[in-house]
Order: sequence, then C-alpha cells, then structure tokens
Amino acid sequence: MLRYVTTNAGKVREAEEYLDDGSVTQLDFDYTEIQAPTLEPIAARGAREAYRHAGAPVLVDDAGLFVDRLDGFPGPYSAYVEETVGVERVGQLARRGDDPARAAFRCVLAYCDGDPFDASPDPIDRGDRAAAAAVGTDEGDDATDLPVKLFEGVVRGRIVEPRGSGGFGYDPIFEHEGTTFAEMGSTGKNAVSHRGRALAKFTEWYAGR
Repeated sequence: MLRYVTTNAGKVREAEEYLDDGSVTQLDFDYTEIQAPTLEPIAARGAREAYRHAGAPVLVDDAGLFVDRLDGFPGPYSAYVEETVGVERVGQLARRGDDPARAAFRCVLAYCDGDPFDASPDPIDRGDRAAAAAVGTDEGDDATDLPVKLFEGVVRGRIVEPRGSGGFGYDPIFEHEGTTFAEMGSTGKNAVSHRGRALAKFTEWYAGR
C-alpha cells in the first residue's frame, strides 16, 4: 500500500485517478519542511522522514507558483506568501498594472520505499546531508542515505485578474489557455494540472516497481 503524505484528501482523490483502486491511502504526518530555494530538496527530505515514520512506501509532494517577472517568487514559499501577503496582492505585484505576467505551477513528487532505484530519466536524490544538518538531525547515515525518486510536473500560464469561484490558493489568478484554474471543474483542472502531470509520470514508472 502506498501512503500519500498529506492533510488534503483532494490530493489523494487525484492520485486515485492515476493509480489502481485501493493501492493508495492518505497518511497524515507532519514532516519537517526545510527552507530551500527549490522544491526538490524539500520533497525529498519529507519523503525520507515520512518513510522512517511509516516503514512503508510513501509519496510526498511539494508545489509552488513560479512567476517569471518575480524571478520565480513565491516558488517554494507559495503557501507562506499566500497566508501572509495574499493571493490578490501577489497577482498585483506580478501583473504590474494590466499587463499579465508569465508564470508556471510546478509540482515535485518524491517517492521513497527504502530500496535503491535503477537509473532512468527521472532524477534520484541519493542523500540530504546538508538538509539533515540544517534541521539538526542526529539519526545517522541511514537517515540521510535513503534514495528518493523525484517526478516533476509543470503547467505554464499567466497571472491575470482573479476569475472564478472554484479551486483554492492561487487558482483564481492563474490562467491556462484562456481559463483560470478557478474557472475549471476539478476534472478539467486535474487533466492539465502540475500535480496531475507529475502523477502521470510517477504512475507510469511505479507500474514496473
């Protein structure tokens, strides 16, 4: 059984659209979210910690909105910026008036089951000693040598005036092919979302694991 580490049941439902029925379950585990300029080390560190907690295969994701004009901000800090600055203010900063800004939603899935991985086009994070040192872990080499497989999903779009009442987070200001994520139904959004694209890559690989 694969444990999807999240407090958001919607993410598990989205994963179930790609994985076989009954093969994934939700794990509510508060892993350490390190500070990093990219998503990969955050997800990888969380997957290692979650695997040590669960003792079973785990999947952890980290995602963010990357605005070209703002040099990728808010990126890995998207959730914090949403809570403190607010979605509409981020949109105003990005647009600079009526001029839309190019942006991308990115998601990185991190998978860990305690075993090594064969080489493939998808990257493998083989150790997070720097991250472990940053949070002061003293769990030894076994804690930082667990290999983690990473899968990225990206969807390009632009930042616009808020539209739509669905979705959550930055969905009202992120437009993809003329429609904001908040204007899409869940099925339509999942079909093009960054998380869905990462899940598609993961499930294709996981089928042969």
